Amino acid sequence: MPDVGQSQTLRRLEADLETLRAQGQLRHLSNPAGIQLSSNDYLGLSLDPRLKNAIVRALEKDQRIASTGSRLLSGNSERWEQLESEFAHFAGTEAALYFPSGYAANVGLLSSILKPTDTVFSDSGNHASLIDGIRLSRARKIVFPHLDLAYLEDALPRSDGHGEKIVVVESVFSMDGDRTPLREMMAICERYGAGLVVDEAHTTGVEGLHGRGMVNSAGRTGCVLATVHTCGKALASMGAFVAGSHTLRDFLINYARTFIFTTALPPYCAAHVREALSLAAKADAERDRLIELSRYLRQRLRASGFETGRSDSHIIPLVLGTNDAALRVAAAINAAGFAIRAIRPPTVPPGTARLRLSLNARLSIADLDVFTEALVAARANEAVRE
Repeated sequence: MPDVGQSQTLRRLEADLETLRAQGQLRHLSNPAGIQLSSNDYLGLSLDPRLKNAIVRALEKDQRIASTGSRLLSGNSERWEQLESEFAHFAGTEAALYFPSGYAANVGLLSSILKPTDTVFSDSGNHASLIDGIRLSRARKIVFPHLDLAYLEDALPRSDGHGEKIVVVESVFSMDGDRTPLREMMAICERYGAGLVVDEAHTTGVEGLHGRGMVNSAGRTGCVLATVHTCGKALASMGAFVAGSHTLRDFLINYARTFIFTTALPPYCAAHVREALSLAAKADAERDRLIELSRYLRQRLRASGFETGRSDSHIIPLVLGTNDAALRVAAAINAAGFAIRAIRPPTVPPGTARLRLSLNARLSIADLDVFTEALVAARANEAVRE
């Protein structure tokens, strides 16, 4: 006898997928070939053989391959604790705690430190992991317009909650490539007694002295409760650190569900991250190269009549509007030899489908020239279509 409940559920799922297809939002897994313009491998370390060698050495030395459990059970390792200590030194904090992913770090951090009586002020451009962590906390949420510091400064003293006030931002925003003015943000938080959480996903390894991030460059003040440092981007590895005080680390070990109930990554992964951190700290030439490439491409695009928004980083958005336009232009650029994907709602607001150009230090000026020419040609085809 057929399972009626399952059939009804599957029909609903199929209908939801058909709605996405009709709206030009249905996603598929693929591996676009060509010169990479969508990768978060900002320093180009993913192809560095020293990372592979670090893993091989660790596998040869360690008796076990799997972690065998969560870190509170059987999955802890001296490798992880040593790496956390080293990363805290790198970030300029008392302590750090490693999570298996950036998503897990943000969700675990915010869902545990925020309480229902607290008021959290979240930038409208924040990543989904930050949004989900806030939702799970059940804290009172005020979403302020993207990087509108005047709005935030007006809203903070007006908040009538009985708990703490905490501001949550990214240092460089993943879809718009613009930066939070951290010194000004810290001053506002200090003025109104608010804590600050900064996601440094796109700046760890890229910004600041030895790639330590923007908070380190701005001068970490007492209002900064935590910074989150993703390893799967410029560090070409996996996982993420939450960096802050010893108290914060101990609290997360006891209350962050995405840490407590997650099987630890194998110890050899710690060797991978450690080697990546060492390489990134020495990658001043690659950081300078990334700045040069980003500046050059923005100038070329603007000179060709393209709008790059407020980007002032290695992430450059090209907003194309409709989902279909973004898909067509992405297909044309793929055909020209570049690996890039269209970014569509709900990742970005409706009507702002785009190409998100994510540069890396292995690109050349010649690559960017060919890309710009292909983009101009794709725009001309779109004009003909209209």
